[in-house]
Amino acid sequence: MCLAVPGKIVEIIGEDPFLRSAKVSFAGVIKLVSLTCTPEARLGDFVLVHVGVAISVVDAKEAEETFRYLRAMGELDGLDIPSPSAGPLPVEARLQAITGSAVPITP
Repeated sequence: MCLAVPGKIVEIIGEDPFLRSAKVSFAGVIKLVSLTCTPEARLGDFVLVHVGVAISVVDAKEAEETFRYLRAMGELDGLDIPSPSAGPLPVEARLQAITGSAVPITP
């Protein structure tokens, strides 16, 4: 089974429609995603992401509905998805979400 997860574009990187990427927020966890298959995607749009590639642009209602289905199927079990009321993630956590590894912050 293939799984595509909705996320919100918070930053777009690059101008070329075939090489653009974006930082996408998955309930506060930020990942770098290719926009090659979704040249119409814009800042603030919700996209469905499969293996690091945005495969379609969806509206906020569809994104929330998809998260509801994933929760019901247990596909989000074990993921630490912060609630929006919890506030922003600390800088270290955001960097780890982007890079995939712990990044020490020195003053």
